[in-house]
Amino acid sequence: MKNKVYTVLVPALLFCLYLSAQPSKKLVEVIISPDESDWTYNVGEQAEFTIQVLKNKVPLTGIEVDYTIGPDAGYRELPLWDEGSLTLKKNTSIKSKKFNKPGFLRCTAKVTVEGREYSSYTTVGFAPERIRPTTTLPRDFEEFWEKGKEELAQIPMQPVLTLMPERCTDKVDVYHVSINNIKGKIYGILAMPKKEGKYPAILHVPGAGIRPYYGEVDEAAQGFVSFTIGIHGIPVNLDKNVYDDLRAGALGNYQISNLDDKDNMYYRRVYLGCVRSVDFLESLDKFNGEDIGVTGGSQGGALSIVTAGLDDRIDYLAAFYPALSDMTGFLHGRAGGWPQIFVDEFTDKPEKIEVSKYYDVVNFARFVKAEGWYSWGYNDNVCPPASTYSAYNVIPGKKELHLFQETQHWTFPEQRELRNQWLYAKLGH
Repeated sequence: MKNKVYTVLVPALLFCLYLSAQPSKKLVEVIISPDESDWTYNVGEQAEFTIQVLKNKVPLTGIEVDYTIGPDAGYRELPLWDEGSLTLKKNTSIKSKKFNKPGFLRCTAKVTVEGREYSSYTTVGFAPERIRPTTTLPRDFEEFWEKGKEELAQIPMQPVLTLMPERCTDKVDVYHVSINNIKGKIYGILAMPKKEGKYPAILHVPGAGIRPYYGEVDEAAQGFVSFTIGIHGIPVNLDKNVYDDLRAGALGNYQISNLDDKDNMYYRRVYLGCVRSVDFLESLDKFNGEDIGVTGGSQGGALSIVTAGLDDRIDYLAAFYPALSDMTGFLHGRAGGWPQIFVDEFTDKPEKIEVSKYYDVVNFARFVKAEGWYSWGYNDNVCPPASTYSAYNVIPGKKELHLFQETQHWTFPEQRELRNQWLYAKLGH
């Protein structure tokens, strides 16, 4: 009976998470359309935005629209270029000033219909392939991380695999795993084909937050050794209330913990834990010994690049909107990557700025040789596109970028299908 309940519950939970990640449908739609179909312009050009407001799919006219135009600021603030109000006509458009350097410009429109406010925004790019990072590479960056990997190598892995019968299927065995890391452990969910054989491996690295994990059982059924990790050094199969309490307490704002101490910054253990996870995959009898991919989105996109930059055993990586990229952006008048710091006196300190360089995804991207698949949207206000391009543009390895311009910090099902098709094909399936 327990197996049947779990089989129903997990898909339901995943479906709810999927729904929460998608844009909600509203009665009134505010649509802002740029005059370039790919939302992309050359430096020095002007963007023109057409504004429509639809109710029941029918355009509204004669109502007031408030608008702003300014550099993309993610969910922070940067000085606006233009703001005002106008009366909506059949074809209402606004032209921006010239954008004279590579970057992103956002137009926001807001209306009130029957007492309720509706708004939307559209972000366009100007020569984004020319965007360069604002962060810099410390002279001892490679030495710092080599020392960390040497420290990790001295720690016995001592994996503990606990079979989870309630999650197993007729084709897949599922285990809760713990392995030794520096300063604690890495926990995760391992899913492996039951059928005898040797299989390629995929490491799934997580987005930000504190939560349980369920593993990629369907992926394992297709012929992969699949390992999904948590990063916080706690088991990943506990009751949700445990993670909620940690989020509200001990692990609140973990992403900037010890930001002024490069040897104890929170992500040092996390980044090296990803390397340790590759060690674990390499140790498994069912791993084919050759092919490893890593994938994730947001913080997981960041960790995908970091893992590939630190560990040449990674053959392929697939990353959605990598966080932690070009975090110093706001110090240079443009949006920085999540967690969008360096905007106040708490973080704007020389020692924190300097330490951030050892953990900025841009500086790991410089060393990525694994072939990569990347995808994001121009409207992402969590991992702004200027930050993700800053990392992408310095990657020396073979790479391809799949833009879905209108997406914010979510993905279309088609994006995930493309990612899976690419990664599975590269790994020999």
